[in-house]
Amino acid sequence: QAQAGWLQHDFGHLSVFKKSVWNHILHKFVIGHLKGASANWWNHRHFQHHAKPNIFKKDPDVNMLHVFVLGDSQPVEYGKKKLKYLPYNHQHEYFFLIFPPLLIPVYFQIQIISTMIRHRFWADLAWAASYYMRYFITYTPFYGVLGSLCLLTFVRFLESHWFVWVTQMNHIPMEIDSEKHRDWLSSQLAATCNIEESFFNDWFTGHLNFQIEHHLFPTMPRHNFWK
Repeated sequence: QAQAGWLQHDFGHLSVFKKSVWNHILHKFVIGHLKGASANWWNHRHFQHHAKPNIFKKDPDVNMLHVFVLGDSQPVEYGKKKLKYLPYNHQHEYFFLIFPPLLIPVYFQIQIISTMIRHRFWADLAWAASYYMRYFITYTPFYGVLGSLCLLTFVRFLESHWFVWVTQMNHIPMEIDSEKHRDWLSSQLAATCNIEESFFNDWFTGHLNFQIEHHLFPTMPRHNFWK
């Protein structure tokens, strides 16, 4: 599931086939039929992220819904306004209890299903339905409905930790702030960093350890980032 996530990311960026239409078709197949998610939902989130990485209210990946206070300026702002939704001075302690285990199994699943229904993404809904049909037809004879649900939740629980580890390590250490109206190149470099290259790191991250190169050349095939 994690590797399928990196694969759909490649198709979503149109970086596999020369013809865009084939990338779009395979994107819907991988994210829909192999993962039970929505291509339109992913595109809407991810394209905003690439346009304005690490910018509050513009990059959905740093919009933590007041659960976490990120960056250098936002904690100061929250402190001055005394916005005490949660004990933010302890957020480094409860981060691992909330964000990695709940992002994919709970938050993303609710958001994906509600988005497909609210915006009437019926094709995406059909792809997602095909995933769940295939999954339960395969596993229910072995584990029953409840057991299959438990297995699915556990797999997404593991995948969520994997996903958070990769996506946060190459953005969160960088500048996270309000809009500064930089030129595009500067804004991308201010928000991205690379992780050491190795055979394992390349595989584990789907080559997103080359995050700088990916943001500067988002349609480049991942195996060329190192060049």
